[in-house]
Formats: sequence, structure tokens, C-alpha cells
Amino acid sequence: MSKFKIITLGVLIASTFPAAQAADGPWSVGAAALVTPNMYKGDQDRLYPIPMVGYEGESFYLRGLTAGYYLWNDQADKLSIITYYSPIFFRAKDSDSKSMRQLDNRKATLMAGLSYVHNTQYGFLRTVLAGDTLGNSNGVNWDTAWLYRYNSDRLTFTPGIGITLSSENQNEYYYGISKSESQRSGLDSYDPDSSWAPYVELSVNYRLTDSWNVFGMGRYVHLANEVTDSPMIDKEWTGILMTGITYSF
Repeated sequence: MSKFKIITLGVLIASTFPAAQAADGPWSVGAAALVTPNMYKGDQDRLYPIPMVGYEGESFYLRGLTAGYYLWNDQADKLSIITYYSPIFFRAKDSDSKSMRQLDNRKATLMAGLSYVHNTQYGFLRTVLAGDTLGNSNGVNWDTAWLYRYNSDRLTFTPGIGITLSSENQNEYYYGISKSESQRSGLDSYDPDSSWAPYVELSVNYRLTDSWNVFGMGRYVHLANEVTDSPMIDKEWTGILMTGITYSF
């Protein structure tokens, strides 16, 4: 991958992967295509291939970009230690904007923390609290959503609504502009605070056979003012649209 993907990509794949798997075998493999708008000035929207590898065990799971280990796992509640790759980064030399090419690069990172899911007859709560483990941003993200899963024969349909909270360090690293960067680029310096962003999401899975599944997933995010006020950003919203196929065994 290159350019910019929102940090919730890992969480979104992890949360919807079980629906995409939906078969008897613990292992699944597949491929997907992802489209996402690029929020950084001077970059274009892109299409990316995504490998899909999954494993569902009693204690350990692997879901695309995410791995987890259960601390508690029953029908109602699931608490796990989680780690996922966050592919958000900015590479200055790839920008079409002369001023943006004078900024420092922003690196992707590995996030780790806790994931909790609580299931009820009215839907389920999903929350993930994770922080940067590689010292790039030293930031923290908290993603919380309420979703409801509809099952109809071979079709699974899961809409949801949620919110993502991003720490000051997270926003400063990916959207802030230091005084030295401002002098080089001509862009105003910018030092954002923490922020929150609401979103809606939807995942759909269709079971072709006992082993083959096709799926789609998406999320629309209304960006916080702390993000849109950055001279690096030229959009009011962002999101993800992904579709693919998996084989379980």
C-alpha cells in the first residue's frame, strides 16, 4: 500500500472478518480490493489490493491486518489483547503539491491494545482502545460502535454507527505542521488537539457455498475540525469501500 488510509482500516477489517468468513473451517484465505479517498492535498484517490488471511481459534485469532488473543471469550462477552497494522502514512515526494513536498514524511505503525465485544439480542457493542507501539506518533485511538447483524439464509447484513477518538499526539503527528516545516513549505504551522469523529459503517456477506464467501464493507467518516483545519487536508470526510472473496477450510 502507499499514500493514505485512515487508521480505522485495521479495526474495520477485524470487526467484519468473522462475517466474511462465516464457514465451518477455522482458516480462510482470499483477496479484496479497497478504494479510499486521499485526504492529503496533492494526492489522488487510489485502488489497493488487500490479502485476506484469517484464523479463528479458541484463544487466538488472525483477521486480515489484525491479530488477537482472548482474555475472556464466551457467547456474550469477548475481551482480547489486539494488535493491528495501521497503514496511514504520508510520503512527501509522492505529492503533486510543491508545498506538501517540503513536509516531513509520516510513517505507518503497529497499534496494540484491548478489544471488547458485548453481544445482546438488540445488537452488539464493539470497542477498541489501542496505541502506537513503534514510537512514530505515540498516539492513542479509541474506536467504539454499536452494530446489529441481520441473518437471512446465506446473506449476512451488519449496519452500525460509531465514533473514533484520537489523542493529541496522534493528530499532531499525522496532521500537524511544525515551525520548521512551515518555513520550508510556506504552509501555516499547525498544532491540533485531540478530536472525535462520528461514522456509519456497513458490512455484507453472501455465502456462495460452505467454503466460498463474497463480501463487501464500507465506512463513512465525518472528519473532526482538528483534522480539517490542518493545511495538509483538503476534505471534510473520508471513508473506506472494500469488496472481496474468501475460501474457508
